[in-house]
Amino acid sequence: MGTPDFAVDTLQALIQSRHELIGVVTQPDKPKGRSGKMQFSPVKETALECDIPIYQPKRVRDDAFLEEMRQLLPDAIVVVAFGQILPKEFLEIPKYGCFNVHASLLPKLRGAAPIQWSVIQGDQESGVTIQQMDEGIDTGDILLVEKYQLEEKETGGSLFDKLAKFGGRMILETLQAAEDGTLHPVKQDEAEHTYAKMLSKETGKIDFSKSAVQIERLIRGLNPWPSAYCFLGDKMLKIWEADVVWKPEEESQCLENGTVVSVSKSDFTVKTGEGCLKILSVQLEGKKRMDTAAFLRGFSLEKGVVLRSERG
Repeated sequence: MGTPDFAVDTLQALIQSRHELIGVVTQPDKPKGRSGKMQFSPVKETALECDIPIYQPKRVRDDAFLEEMRQLLPDAIVVVAFGQILPKEFLEIPKYGCFNVHASLLPKLRGAAPIQWSVIQGDQESGVTIQQMDEGIDTGDILLVEKYQLEEKETGGSLFDKLAKFGGRMILETLQAAEDGTLHPVKQDEAEHTYAKMLSKETGKIDFSKSAVQIERLIRGLNPWPSAYCFLGDKMLKIWEADVVWKPEEESQCLENGTVVSVSKSDFTVKTGEGCLKILSVQLEGKKRMDTAAFLRGFSLEKGVVLRSERG
């Protein structure tokens, strides 16, 4: 059971393993863009290529779907970013239960967007947890953990790609242990849990009253989606890459947060609530993403201009 790109590596590992894959469950097709053409999920596309039976229930708790799953008699169900909460009646169907591949070190960062929030909050360590699912959201017993040390300039996208590769080998190890009767479930420490709330376009709005360190993490965490942005006059300016720099306090202490304090041929620097940001890659509304040097060759940005959180 899975839907986005993150689930594909695990699905492919199962396809290539000795296990019999009797079905794939994914979210219903959705219309895309102005054309309204129906778009398949990445998991469905992979399943179609391998001629695996596909199930796309609107609601997994519907009686007809539950009965369909009972008829399949699965030994185990592997769940990776599926997108619906599974009811108790469903969790009880497989012999060994439902195993969830979750992209955080549980109990930290339960919820919808653990990868991006790990970068945004400045974690030095992330990883993948296999949990035995229960009725809660990512609250099940921990079965297997693999850790990863974030790189200095890790983005949400780069961490996503790396952790996606963990799931396949970890789930095969978990299934083997289930067969052998050697699983050792560990209860999560509820006192340690944190939550990774769902991302939206609003999440990316830059508040220049925050520190340069916080904003730089936001930029990396939301790259490539939904992206961090501010406004240059009446146009949205996405910021794709930036460095934290420090300016003498007397240079900028009287300036409004968001003020451009210097402009060179290759970059420009913006005042924040603490420190400054050197902007290295941007995308002005209606334009392509480009390094700041290219942007400045086509746009006359002057010292003293203020970048804001709202259009104006």
